[in-house]
Amino acid sequence: MDHIRTIEWRDGRVRLVDQTRLPGELVHVETDDFRRLGESIKRLEVRGAPAIGVAGAMGVALAALECDATSTDELRSCVREAAAHLAATRPTAVNLTWAIDRSLRILDDPANATADAVRDALVAEAIAILEEDRLLCRAIGRHGAALLADGDGVLTHCNAGGLATAEYGTALAVIYTAVEEGKKIRVFADETRPLLQGARLTAWELMEHGIDVTLLCDSAAASAMARGLVDKVIVGADRIAGNGDVANKIGTYPLALAAKRHGVPFYVAAPYSTLDASLATGEEIPIEERSADEVTGFGGCRTAPEGVAAFNPAFDVTPAELVAAIITDVGVFEPPFGETLFRKDRSS
Repeated sequence: MDHIRTIEWRDGRVRLVDQTRLPGELVHVETDDFRRLGESIKRLEVRGAPAIGVAGAMGVALAALECDATSTDELRSCVREAAAHLAATRPTAVNLTWAIDRSLRILDDPANATADAVRDALVAEAIAILEEDRLLCRAIGRHGAALLADGDGVLTHCNAGGLATAEYGTALAVIYTAVEEGKKIRVFADETRPLLQGARLTAWELMEHGIDVTLLCDSAAASAMARGLVDKVIVGADRIAGNGDVANKIGTYPLALAAKRHGVPFYVAAPYSTLDASLATGEEIPIEERSADEVTGFGGCRTAPEGVAAFNPAFDVTPAELVAAIITDVGVFEPPFGETLFRKDRSS
């Protein structure tokens, strides 16, 4: 099963799929300017926590290449300023700051004694993060596929597929792997308002791979569960707190409530880097507030009266008590999460 390359490094330039143009057309953005890459993150041309983590690391590398400083001190200053700019583009997804912080550690490595050595190391680190993401998404798929049975109806929300990662996906990786193992899986994809990532991206991606997918309005998900159409719910995550509370695309929390009511297991699939041990609970997760324009209209067409107020958080937080398991690249974690999540050896 071939998967689209969401983001790539090509000879000092970043090439990414412009996801705002899907499914109408497959268009790529290519840039050697870290500021333009930051705009791609902010505009959701590249989106999904793992993918914007990769983009953040690549942005740091671009900044180093752009900076004409000859001394390492000047270069470090340039790169740190650019890193702060990139980190501010999307505050909720921890993968962005994780990847940027990992890149910034190179600046303090005494092995990189010259400005050119720093530049080379930052480029190598960005490419390494990209390749690691491809591998860990495959691992998420392997660990999670065992949770799916032949014939399952699986509901997902937003897009946690190849388009949200370097290549293979998180929640959809579980589905892809199950299908590759010969299981027949029927997917129900929430439309995911207000930006329709489920309708525009997940439905398109699954159809490209010949996987049975049915699109439904977000508000129809509970009815699908009540009718017995849904056996499992699998979603991605942008940040997971120390107690297992999960921040994901707005609309995830009501899905978890509905799943609990109907006895449907609610699973979260995410790379281990999405876990944030610095936050005790989901109440501490910063929630991005986006423009009211995303709620009052779509595609350049206004659908709400002029002057109406709009509430537009990009994410909500699902309490750990509603989560049946968290599927990561290092294994599947079950409750109680506070006792297990951060005791796993990342290298295992």
